[in-house]
Amino acid sequence: MQASPQPVTPAPRSGPVRHRRRSRGPLLGALASAAALAGLATTLTGGANAAPNPFERGPAPTEASVTAPRGPFAVSETRVSRAAASGFGGGTVYFPTSTEEGTFGAVAIAPGFTARQSSIAWLGPRLASQGFVVFTIDTNTTSDRPASRGDQLLAALDFLTRTSSVRDRVDGDRLAVMGHSMGGGGALEAAKDRPSLQAAIPLTAWNLDKSWPEVRTPTLLIGADGDTVAPVRSHSEPFFESLPSSLDRAYLELNNAGHFAPNTPNTTIARNSISWLKRFVDDDTRYERFLCPAPSSSVAEFRGDCANTG
Repeated sequence: MQASPQPVTPAPRSGPVRHRRRSRGPLLGALASAAALAGLATTLTGGANAAPNPFERGPAPTEASVTAPRGPFAVSETRVSRAAASGFGGGTVYFPTSTEEGTFGAVAIAPGFTARQSSIAWLGPRLASQGFVVFTIDTNTTSDRPASRGDQLLAALDFLTRTSSVRDRVDGDRLAVMGHSMGGGGALEAAKDRPSLQAAIPLTAWNLDKSWPEVRTPTLLIGADGDTVAPVRSHSEPFFESLPSSLDRAYLELNNAGHFAPNTPNTTIARNSISWLKRFVDDDTRYERFLCPAPSSSVAEFRGDCANTG
């Protein structure tokens, strides 16, 4: 059974980038071209003539807001027991307490091999406080392979939108997946199997399948330069390169980081995940300027379709 929602108390804040420019993805490219042709730059930054976006949630973002440990929304949580779950191992749902701004997009997050939801729990309140419903899940067994984890992420989203106690807070048309290690491989599997997903974010992902031309979901891959479990040369980089060149896609490589970097609070992971989810789940163009990270000692490399680089 699910426990009653409990409030989460907000926490206090706690080498150069190699940009590889590519042709813009279809959505970012269309927006950039339209702005250039029509002189509508103000519409992309919330100017007076901007058409209202019904999916925008929260105030206009700043660098401080996307890197803060907590966003503008107070967060509550509810647990889903293994017995109550169907097709996955239960988990915890984090959600904005207020419904004044309407429903929210949602993201399911899977842990890696041998791990439980506690390993990615920090992402729950951090993302939810930015205006998302976030479901950190346990898998059926800790040894489940990526394909099974992908199925479980989709089962978790189905539970969230159809059965959960917060289903009325979720917009079932605006869903995303994330995951660490084999859970990241599972996020790719889920995106392949359900093209209607709005975003996918694999974190130091592991998968024996290296080629993903079937994916139609905007995908941000985050690797780590010191990863010896899923080395970027044999995992995140070929995953990224295999995605369709017409897709909104990006690859960010963490500097001086290892495979388990996503298991503890990480500002670079959070900043870029928030921006990606906001842009593609909420269709919020206010976050375009954060999609390509500035040169930083925390980012070893970035490749992507950047709306904010010339």
